Amino acid sequence: MARETLSRDQIVTAALDLLDAEGLEGMNMRALGKCLSSAATAVYWHVGSRESLIALAADRAWAEVELPDPAGVGWRTAACQMATSEYAMLTRHPWLVQAFGSYQLYGPGKARHDDHSLAVYEAAGFAGFEADQATSAVFTFVLGNALGLAATTSFTRKLGRDGGDVQALMQASRAEIVEVAAQFPRLRGRLELPSAGYGAAPGGSFEFGLQAILDGLEARLATRHQAGT
Repeated sequence: MARETLSRDQIVTAALDLLDAEGLEGMNMRALGKCLSSAATAVYWHVGSRESLIALAADRAWAEVELPDPAGVGWRTAACQMATSEYAMLTRHPWLVQAFGSYQLYGPGKARHDDHSLAVYEAAGFAGFEADQATSAVFTFVLGNALGLAATTSFTRKLGRDGGDVQALMQASRAEIVEVAAQFPRLRGRLELPSAGYGAAPGGSFEFGLQAILDGLEARLATRHQAGT
């Protein structure tokens, strides 16, 4: 495919698919060119660099997040739906969690998301810096929960790149974890639970934690209202 027949939208779509399939480690212009049946130079001509392309793909992912209207559904429902949509997006694109520490990822999609998040907490009654704090508290929780899946996905890919039987390597890794955890009584009692897996958490942990944070924010608003401030 010649560079004149490629579009930036096509390239970003293909890059997002490649990142989802292969992670950051598998994302390079040669592999992307192969996906597009095009030379890597044609891809460079449209997006400039690998870093720029990763930023464009990340912004495409942020645009997937649902932005409910707090005026229509209430601030708490809007906050819950938005956080749940953020979590779903980050688990669809686990490479994005890894990319936060290495790339400058900010574009219209992320800005749109951040602006709407502030609007939700301003609708709740938080103003100025407090709206930023509320937004940060919820997003940090979402990001932390998505980290488990991102870690598992990255670790599994690493084992695959190193060669050998991935399943056998995972079992060997788990055996080492079990050996360490078995030395501690509370961990030993949980070794047979699904949440004992690498990067795993008990079922319903995300929903539990999100509601606990929103309960805390709501209580803070109620206390301030009672104090007349």
